[in-house]
Amino acid sequence: MMGSKNSLALVLLFIIVLEGYYWERGLSATVTYDSRALVIDGKRRILQSGSIHYPRSTPDVWPELIEKSKEGGLDVIETYVFWNYHEPVRGKYYFEGRFDLVKFVKTVQEAGLLVHLRIGPYACAEWNYGGFPIWLHFVPGIQFRTTNEPFKKEMKRFLEKIVGLMKEEHLFASQGGPIILSQVENEYGNVEWAYGVGGVLYVKWAAETAISLNTSVPWVMCAQKDAPDPIINTCNGFYCDQFTPNSPNKPKIWTENYSGWFLAFGNPIPFRPVEDLAFAVARFFETGGTLQNYYMYFGGTNFGRTAGGPLIATSYDYDAPLDEYGFVRQPKWGHLRDLHKAIKQCEEYLISSEPVHLQLGNNLEAHVYYKTSKDCAAFIANYDSSSDANVTFNEKLYFLPAWSVSILPDCKNVIFNTAKVVSQRNLDVLSFARSTTLNELSLASSVWSWYKEEVGVWSNNSFMDSALLEQINTTKDASDYLWYTTSINVNDDVIFDQEKEFLLHIGSLGHAALAFVNKKLVGFGYGNHEDASFTLDAKISLTQGHNTLDVLSIMIGLQNYGPWFDVAGAGIYSVVLGDLTNNKNDLSSGQWIYEVGLEGEHLGLYKLSLANSTIWSQGTALPVNESLIWYKVTLLAPEGKGPLTLNLSSMGKGQAWINGQSIGRYWSAYLSPSTGCTENCNYRGSYDQSKCLKNCGQPAQTLYHIPRTWVHTGENLLVLHEELGGDPARINLLVHTGQQICGLISETDPPPFDSWKPNSGFMSQIPEVRLSCEQGWRITSIEFASFGTPEGNCGAFTQGGCHVDVLSTVQQACIGNERCSIPVSSAILGDPCPGVIKNVAIEALCSSP
Repeated sequence: MMGSKNSLALVLLFIIVLEGYYWERGLSATVTYDSRALVIDGKRRILQSGSIHYPRSTPDVWPELIEKSKEGGLDVIETYVFWNYHEPVRGKYYFEGRFDLVKFVKTVQEAGLLVHLRIGPYACAEWNYGGFPIWLHFVPGIQFRTTNEPFKKEMKRFLEKIVGLMKEEHLFASQGGPIILSQVENEYGNVEWAYGVGGVLYVKWAAETAISLNTSVPWVMCAQKDAPDPIINTCNGFYCDQFTPNSPNKPKIWTENYSGWFLAFGNPIPFRPVEDLAFAVARFFETGGTLQNYYMYFGGTNFGRTAGGPLIATSYDYDAPLDEYGFVRQPKWGHLRDLHKAIKQCEEYLISSEPVHLQLGNNLEAHVYYKTSKDCAAFIANYDSSSDANVTFNEKLYFLPAWSVSILPDCKNVIFNTAKVVSQRNLDVLSFARSTTLNELSLASSVWSWYKEEVGVWSNNSFMDSALLEQINTTKDASDYLWYTTSINVNDDVIFDQEKEFLLHIGSLGHAALAFVNKKLVGFGYGNHEDASFTLDAKISLTQGHNTLDVLSIMIGLQNYGPWFDVAGAGIYSVVLGDLTNNKNDLSSGQWIYEVGLEGEHLGLYKLSLANSTIWSQGTALPVNESLIWYKVTLLAPEGKGPLTLNLSSMGKGQAWINGQSIGRYWSAYLSPSTGCTENCNYRGSYDQSKCLKNCGQPAQTLYHIPRTWVHTGENLLVLHEELGGDPARINLLVHTGQQICGLISETDPPPFDSWKPNSGFMSQIPEVRLSCEQGWRITSIEFASFGTPEGNCGAFTQGGCHVDVLSTVQQACIGNERCSIPVSSAILGDPCPGVIKNVAIEALCSSP
């Protein structure tokens, strides 16, 4: 009976259907490649991929994130592997909770998607120390990322660990798993020049080591022109249509297509218009691309001290199609979904031949893919950054907006244009801007406790040195904080001739520092992401006799990128005291006492076990705007399942914990420059990370993500450590209870994508407004509905001079539904102004029914 049951189980293997293809869970697959594409079980594939980093979310939401990625048209999930958290101590491994790599890969497999595992083990990723464990820095004789035996030994050992783990769990494609690609190293070609011949030899060694691990799937090296065969070299960047692999036998793969850019404290928020992102993707496949990956598709959150440096913010939203909270970002998600479907319609052509290039005019061209001499698909591009054009192709006239690509799966019908966005639009979830879509819980009336941090040396673990020590080598990244303490005796210093006013000059490699004279704060200095070094200058008063100088040097993430980034220093390097006549006394080589970390960290004030400790103070007057102070409060978690947000706009700089879990660093007091923003950024023309910016003159981040699974029914402990000064009573807890969605479609817009069928054309010629809520919500009200010439943008539509009231029609179609559609047709809705091109504009509210 056992044998027959096993046979039956084999027969009933679950087959996941995906866009006409399937991935048979449990069945092995052969993955190879040729010049046109990756080849899976003998079938060339055109693949859409997206990066999701498992530690930047929590396991409870992995299935939802992956399912939304699949609905968005992705075939592959790409992730790095984060060495520093998987091996925090040499030889001691951790694969639990947010770092359960096996569970994440299996969750992707359960959704029917494939995996690109970027083992590295260098990740960059705006992740602390680029993913390297700090203990690696202290291995005797080590040099990172070069032909150095101690480094190669440790790197090979970790590669073997991860590959072995994946093999044990049968997760490579040849074992029936989802992993079809692996990556060794990461963007080394950008820095290889700095390592000389050692870099060249290291690339060769890394490739040979990867191949020797026998994963049975291809390996890639991104941004590595000299990647040795059979390693596939791939492209990273905002555009990769002009990229060519270093061998005619390798496919054209794009491992990082930046959906936006990362956020840094003190900088405005970067964003990338979806029209440009779609243009870049279409151009890549137009010119022979085979797999492209959005970096990021979901960015998530840098919880704890995982953010890299210098000064990378806690939010890693990245303007991705799925925002930091996992909500669908519209119109980016929807427009890209339609793009993926349009490219999928062309797949059989793309894998059958090399493109035929046709120049159609100045900055105008087409690429045609033939299955037979009369059966083809085409991409028509206008890559002019300003001028629209009418283009003749196959004896037919086509209109192409500037900086756009049209996709013709039958060489006749345009089913998608990258500049024509017809997807719905949502108000920015991260702004939590509308009171109708959130529940705001004030903590003003809560009972707060506090603990005032000692300034300077606080334990018997301090030590002395006759020089200023570099911070990372001293703290070993056990804490963001390092105290530098010395004494100044005015009576013994004849230079100052009994004066009481002096000039203090402190030089630091980064990232921030607080200076205290006689235990009173006298100055705060800090750098920025582009240059973390800074000087702190303060006019101070000293008393006759003994004085103390305490400097708290603060790290905001270890360096994660650049040549020799691992030896980049931090901390104080110069302290000079001067009088008003410019006489100077260099204190740098004097006797300094050092203390690693803060007293509150050592006590564990953020832990649940100390929630009721008598160490905390209480009183009627809550101390505010004080430096180096800890705050504690209990809060009741609101009902619901959605993510929570902590509004820390009233605070200065520090860290926050909920029930002992760190939600990250905050720095609300650091404002971005007041100029340079482009709220309505023109998508046309080449994009870079500084082209489209918003929130100038504002903090980079004031809202902090609290995963729902980190809170529970009843009381929850919130602890903050404030470095500069703030008012915790003005903190708010926000719960997203709905969303504002909008649609704006013209009579001249194309009909819905899914009304086009191969060999049949469009089944309907009528455009539609399509609205959709997040899963679990329904359309509960229609706040605006007009057919005619409405004006304004999402959230602020108004009636134009031509108007038909279609409110009741929209209400009947939409209220109570998760999704609905409204045809945009004068024949259906009426014609208030014949001869005028009309639009339908709708604003709707989604919330719990």
